Amino acid sequence: MRSLYMPGRSTVHATNGMAATSQPLSTFTAIQILQQGGNAMDAAIAAVAVQCVVEPQSTGIGGDCFCLYKPHDGELVGFNGSGRAPAAANVQWYCDNSIDQIERQSPHAVTVPGVIDAWEQLSADYSTMQLKDLLQPAIRYANEGFPVNHRVNFDWQLCLDLLSNDPAGAKYYLSDGKAPPIGSIVKLPLLAETLFHIAEQGREGFYDGWVAEDIVAFLRGQGGLHTQEDFANARGEYVTPIKTDYWGYEVYECPPNGQGVVALALLNILAGLDMKNIDPNSAERRHIEIEAARLAYRDREGVIADPAFVDVPVEAWLSENHAARNRDLIDRSKRLADLPPSPLAAAIHNDTVYLTVVDGERNAVSFINTLFYPFGSGLVAPKSGVVLHNRGQGFVLDPDHPNCIAPGKRPLHTIIPGMLMKDGRAQMPFGVMGGHYQAAGHAHLLVNLLDYEMDLQEAIEDTRVFPDFSDGANTVQVEDGMADTVRKELEALGHATYVPDRPIGGAQAIWIDWEEGVLRGGSDPRKDGCAIGF
Repeated sequence: MRSLYMPGRSTVHATNGMAATSQPLSTFTAIQILQQGGNAMDAAIAAVAVQCVVEPQSTGIGGDCFCLYKPHDGELVGFNGSGRAPAAANVQWYCDNSIDQIERQSPHAVTVPGVIDAWEQLSADYSTMQLKDLLQPAIRYANEGFPVNHRVNFDWQLCLDLLSNDPAGAKYYLSDGKAPPIGSIVKLPLLAETLFHIAEQGREGFYDGWVAEDIVAFLRGQGGLHTQEDFANARGEYVTPIKTDYWGYEVYECPPNGQGVVALALLNILAGLDMKNIDPNSAERRHIEIEAARLAYRDREGVIADPAFVDVPVEAWLSENHAARNRDLIDRSKRLADLPPSPLAAAIHNDTVYLTVVDGERNAVSFINTLFYPFGSGLVAPKSGVVLHNRGQGFVLDPDHPNCIAPGKRPLHTIIPGMLMKDGRAQMPFGVMGGHYQAAGHAHLLVNLLDYEMDLQEAIEDTRVFPDFSDGANTVQVEDGMADTVRKELEALGHATYVPDRPIGGAQAIWIDWEEGVLRGGSDPRKDGCAIGF
C-alpha cells in the first residue's frame, strides 16, 4: 500500500467495468459507452477517437495503431494497424534523388495511415455498437471544443517551430504562433467535419473521396510519392500474438514489425538474474535493467523489419540460449563499454496514447494509437485538418538492411500493446507510452509487479531510467526524483546520466482479480489521464 502521507495516486477499484487512458475526457467517454451497454472494444474505439481530438500532439487519425483483444469467451487476437510505404517508394529512387535519410518534416516520413481501417475492422468484428455512433463524442469535442490540460500544453509548446513551418499546422494548431494556454478551449472544426464524414462513410470516408484527395495532393505537392491507389489499398491485418513466460504468467505482444519482441527478450534476460532479491530502488537494479536494455535494443536495430519482406528470427530471439548469451555479457560491477554485434543480425522519447478497457464480461482491450513524435511529421492536410504521422522515419535507406524502405513495406514500429495472461484468461491489459522506451517500459512495469509485488499504481509511478539510443546508448536518461545517491552510484558504474526535458513515457493498466471479481486500474501521473471504474 502506498503511503497516504506522500503525493501520489491510489489504485482504482471497481467491479462492473473500467477504463484507463492518458486523458480524462477519453476515460470518461469509455465509461459512458460501457454504461450505455457497449463492450470493451466499443469503449476503446470511442475513447481513442476522443484522444485523437483532445490530445492532438500525441495521436490522430493520420497515424497508426496496434491492438490486443481478449474476448471473455475466445482466443487472444492481435491487430496490426500500421501503414505501408507508397508503391513508388523504391530505395533506388531515394538514392537517385540524393536522399540518404528520411527527415521528420518530409512527405517521405508519412506512410499511409492505418488508424481508420483498423477501427473499422475491429468494430465490425468485435463491437456491439456502430462505428458511426462511437465517433460521436470525438466529433462533439472537435466541434464544441475541449480544454487544454497541463501535459498537452507542455508537449504542444515543444512543437512551436515544427508547426510554424507548415501553413496549415500554424493556422489550425497555433494561436498567434503560440500553443493554446492551459485551460483554454480549442476547437478543431475541420477535423470535426472529417470525422463526421468518416462516421457516415466508414473507411471509404478516409481512404477514398475528398479526404484522401486532400492528403495525397498535399503530400505530392511536398514531393511525396503517395497516390490515391496507395490509400484505397490500405489494409491492416490480424496477427498471431507472440509470448514468453514470466513467473507463471504469459506475457503477450504483437509480432514484428513492432518491437514487442524486444520487451519479451528483455524479460527473458531479466528472468535469470534473480531480480526478486535485489533492492528495487537500488543502483544495482537500475544498472542491470540498463545493461539488459542496451543488449535487447542492440538486437532490435539490426533485425526488426516487416516480416512480409524479410525473415525476422523471432523464435531464436526468444530462445533461452539467446537470453543466456546476453545475460553472460552483463557485468554487475560496471557498464559494458562496447556492445558486441548482435548474433541475430542478418548482415528517442516520442508521443503515443495507450488505453485499456475491461468490461463487465471481462472482455479486455489493450490499444495503442500514435503519431510517433509530438504532432508527428508536423505536416497538416489543409482541407481535412489531418495531422500526419512520421512513422516513415522508422525505415532506413541502406539497401542491405532488413528495414530498408520498399514499396508497400511497413517500417519498424515502437508502439506495442501488452497483455498479461494466466490459465487462459486475461490478467492485465497494459501498455507503456514513450516511443523507443516502450519495450523497456513493459519489462520495468512487470518486474515491479511480479518480482517486487508492488501495488499497481506504485509500479506505474516508479522512477524510470532508459539508455539514450539517439546517441548510441552512451548516456542514460534518469527521471528527476531518483535519489542522488543512486544516480551517483550509476555514474560510478560507468553510466553518464542526465535528466531528460520531460518524463519518460506514461502507462495504463487494469489488473483483473478473478477471485474477488474486482478490477484494479492504474494511470500514469506523467500524463493528464486517469483510471475510472464503476
